[in-house]
Amino acid sequence: MTSHLLLFGILFATCSLALASDPGPLQDFCVADNTSEVLVNGFVCKDPNVVTAGDFLFKGLDRMGNTSNPFGSIVTQVFVQQLPGLNTLGISMARIDFAPWGLNAPHTHPRATEILTVIEGSLEVGFVTSNPANRLITTTLVKGDVFVFPVGLIHFQQNVGNGYAVAIAALSSQNPGVITIAKAVFGSNPDISADILAKAFQVDVKTVYEIQSKF
Repeated sequence: MTSHLLLFGILFATCSLALASDPGPLQDFCVADNTSEVLVNGFVCKDPNVVTAGDFLFKGLDRMGNTSNPFGSIVTQVFVQQLPGLNTLGISMARIDFAPWGLNAPHTHPRATEILTVIEGSLEVGFVTSNPANRLITTTLVKGDVFVFPVGLIHFQQNVGNGYAVAIAALSSQNPGVITIAKAVFGSNPDISADILAKAFQVDVKTVYEIQSKF
């Protein structure tokens, strides 16, 4: 009886892990048809008879992004929206450019784990574990270093050098999603009540309004 329960537990855990990722393909490929108005979990497949090499190609990741913004960083996404051939394949990537001391602000990917490789420069990176520990796991990376951010956890990267920095990220979803914490909380549409945010962050309402005005 014990062995049967153990086997059931292993099968259940395996199934749970399988269900935690993007749906798997049931054919060679399913290039996203971005013109379709049909709503499905993902994207409708383009007719395979009209698929071309261009559906699997993205150009321009060699070019530096424009970091002229308040954060001093820019993310060039290669998600399914930019590369239709990624549809149903469960992967994507991005290039992140940093001006000196630029910041990729604290954010989460609700549907993906991220693995980051530093191509140039040095970055302070970190993520925060879930409640109740809320432990900060952080380190400084240099060229060639690789760091992983577990799915769903708040994380960040900041250039800690006086030159430009570049990193390449790979993600375990064709459409990982991005929730920038400050923007989501203080820049929601419509606004979250200032009274709620004041109590949540233990500040006065005036401070909340000042922060909201920046978003």
